[in-house]
Amino acid sequence: MEKTSFSQREFELKYQQGKSAFDSGRYRLSMENLEQACKLISPNSPLGGEVQIWLVNAYEAGGESPKALSLCEELLNHPHKETKQQAKQLLYIIKAPKLNRPKEWMTEIPDLNHITSSAPQYQNASSPNRKIKPKRQIELVDLSTVNNKDNQFIWLGIGITTISIVTLFLL
Repeated sequence: MEKTSFSQREFELKYQQGKSAFDSGRYRLSMENLEQACKLISPNSPLGGEVQIWLVNAYEAGGESPKALSLCEELLNHPHKETKQQAKQLLYIIKAPKLNRPKEWMTEIPDLNHITSSAPQYQNASSPNRKIKPKRQIELVDLSTVNNKDNQFIWLGIGITTISIVTLFLL
């Protein structure tokens, strides 16, 4: 099923929208855009294979594992060598056994659907519950307690620096 005419601009738009939606975690929207992009390009072209690889990832991420598996198996017969290799690697990952994670490893996200829209969404700055941090006080030091005698190390440092500079100029 070779697509001989398609709108390059429309394809690029759908393809970019699909990738962008995938990157931002909107997998349903990604699937829709990538499916439309697939219809606008030859599936056997290198770019067509690339779009389909993205679609396999979107299906898998969006919970459509059977679709991802089916499309990935089809891509094993793709004429483009790189697409075949990527499909083979993806198929290996898709078919890998799912590991059970202990509940302690997971962070539970609370369901906020029960909160009414009339409830305040943020804490007001003038709220009585807000704790105000006291300003940092500058600590004054009695200068008579500071050791301000000459330090011989400073003279040693100046001497080594001077010798180094003179040596560099002579070279």
